[in-house]
Amino acid sequence: MLKNIKFNYKAFSDEIGTSQLLAKLLVNRDIYEKDKAIRYINADLKNLYDGSRMKDMDKGVNIIKSSIEKGLKILIVGDYDVDGVISTYILFSALSECGANVEFKIPDRVKDGYGINENIIKDAKDRGVDTIITCDNGIAAFSQLKLAVELGINVVVTDHHDIQFEEMEDGTKREILPEADAVINPKQNQCTYPFKALCGAGIAYKFSKVLYKAVGINELKADRFIEYAAIATVCDVVDLIDENRILVKSGLHKLNNTQNIGLKALFKEVGIWDKEITVYSLGFIIGPSINASGRLEQALWALKLLISENEHEAEELAKKLHALNVERQQITNKGLEKAIDIIENSEIKDQKVKVIYMPDIHESVAGIIAGRIKERYNSPTFVITKGEEGAKGSGRSIEEYNMFQEMLKCKHLLQKFGGHPMAAGLSLKEEDIIPLQKEINERCTLTDEEMIPKIIIDMPIELRSINLKLAEELRIMEPFGKGNSKPVFACKSLKIIKAAVLGAKKNVIKMKLGSTAGNYNGEGILFQEADKFEEFILTNFGREQLEKIYAGRNNSVIIDIAFNIDINEYNGNKSVQLNIRSYRKS
Repeated sequence: MLKNIKFNYKAFSDEIGTSQLLAKLLVNRDIYEKDKAIRYINADLKNLYDGSRMKDMDKGVNIIKSSIEKGLKILIVGDYDVDGVISTYILFSALSECGANVEFKIPDRVKDGYGINENIIKDAKDRGVDTIITCDNGIAAFSQLKLAVELGINVVVTDHHDIQFEEMEDGTKREILPEADAVINPKQNQCTYPFKALCGAGIAYKFSKVLYKAVGINELKADRFIEYAAIATVCDVVDLIDENRILVKSGLHKLNNTQNIGLKALFKEVGIWDKEITVYSLGFIIGPSINASGRLEQALWALKLLISENEHEAEELAKKLHALNVERQQITNKGLEKAIDIIENSEIKDQKVKVIYMPDIHESVAGIIAGRIKERYNSPTFVITKGEEGAKGSGRSIEEYNMFQEMLKCKHLLQKFGGHPMAAGLSLKEEDIIPLQKEINERCTLTDEEMIPKIIIDMPIELRSINLKLAEELRIMEPFGKGNSKPVFACKSLKIIKAAVLGAKKNVIKMKLGSTAGNYNGEGILFQEADKFEEFILTNFGREQLEKIYAGRNNSVIIDIAFNIDINEYNGNKSVQLNIRSYRKS
């Protein structure tokens, strides 16, 4: 699908001082006002909003400040994923620096489940905890936090998950909030904070900054937490727009110069110590290593790694996290094969929302498998497994399907649930899995067209227009991620002058491309799809043409491609490389 928004790009580019091409890319991302464009291009920390503008922020900070001054015991309750671990680390570090008597608790994925529970609260009361502050959870802990308040514990909730609501008779929606002394979540209707998409760690960073100011510490000292918030922002897959983009851009700079002993040990262990830390590094190497701790054993190992001030201890913890991640990958691959087998041999294959019950898989990889199935079939997917008490699962969705809102329609079948439009967690009785599978599909309004995988193309471009200057200008738009996707371009009628299979697994195709309309050449690369590419050439052009391509001989293969424009750096030299996203016969 080609984006084609009518707009005066020349006037806009003149106004913001960029090329018309970059101006069009900004408009494609709903940035068509000068102030927003300048803010986007600069992505400066000075453009972050004041955290005290969040509803209940000052109230929550004052509760924690009072608890510190009185020497009361404070308990931080986090979560076992990357965002939860990082949020806990930020709050623990900030409160400790403020002189708090503070402890932390991250629930065990298997024994405790997601978020704060009644056992944690009762244990906290028995140990003399006076104040609980949650991070990355709490917004749906209604009965649990009611118990805490009844036991006389002060409660501050910091969370970013979607807020449950009920529809009234007049069609309006009433928010359902937990009982707490302060509820800090920018998604509340009454919260006037201008940015709603922070992750849990982003809110923890904001809380720390306001707390520092309240207790007389220079609030700029809280900016040391930005590198950690950047990790969580990428790994929690929130939109990389506005404040999130600023945090990640600044955080990446800090991470490439980090002084954290634990992070340095982890960078060395996973083999990226001498490489640039990028969004990819965070999302596909660092994040999964931190996550594996909470998935297979306990998230405490990851938190201890961040806190560690001993190099030997940090090295041992980094080794443990890396080993757990390798084990997690093996478990995931086996589970994915089994899930595909279940789908292909059942009525699930024809259902728009895939609800798969796999009682024997480790519940920690349910979300990863759901994500892989979602990508393979382009279907909203829930993977449910057997928990210690009933069934538990995770869901991953496509853009056209708001998973959280659809779960609300089936909440009578669920014991506990929460999440976002694109991802969610749930627990339910085993006997309610089939009713859920049936009802959520009956209520599904996805059309066949919405189920078709789409590649959104920013603009067509001629091969002769692609050069190093353009590639460098596109870097202004970094960091890329959800909500700020890497620009996708398209070229029609290209010749494949020569191609070669590369990579240890022989799954990469590198090709020299030429324009049929002129003598303009470019270098393209296709990752992970060598077999599919060969099959495509054989089907559409025949074996002789495939052999000619590999031999670099004149051939009759003409294709259209959709691609990203990247810079390839090798031995100090830079060149433009087209990262091919999709292709078809011209």
